[in-house]
Amino acid sequence: MDCCDREAMSWVATTGGYSGNVVRDVMLAAVENRFGNVLKAPSEIEWLTDNGSGYIAGKTREFATDIGLKPLTTPVCSPQSNGMAESFVKTMKRDYVAFMPKPDAETAARNLAIAFEHYNEQHPHSALKYRSPREFRRRTESSTQV
Repeated sequence: MDCCDREAMSWVATTGGYSGNVVRDVMLAAVENRFGNVLKAPSEIEWLTDNGSGYIAGKTREFATDIGLKPLTTPVCSPQSNGMAESFVKTMKRDYVAFMPKPDAETAARNLAIAFEHYNEQHPHSALKYRSPREFRRRTESSTQV
């Protein structure tokens, strides 16, 4: 999640934990989704996570640095340290997952994709003057262009 515009830039669903490979795939997808088909972010970007093994693995931290991310972790047993992510999860569960049909994994994954797209394009945020993440970014980009 981008802490400026609140866009969920990449995601994955699993019934188990997240391996280092999965985390690295999400990292790369987030960089590509934001900056295009590049191998590295144009400047160092902070990547804040909890202390899950997939996030703190040496290979993951090295990969993060290689693609322009600065890996940071929240203090142990301190989810409030990443309040924006915690709030996002609460919003997804409350506004989307609670209402979507989930008869099987394929349907659930398809509905999650729809939910993420709706969240990014339509879900208003008070911190963004009640604009969606992408609407906020489009307006910000258009106001900074000469």
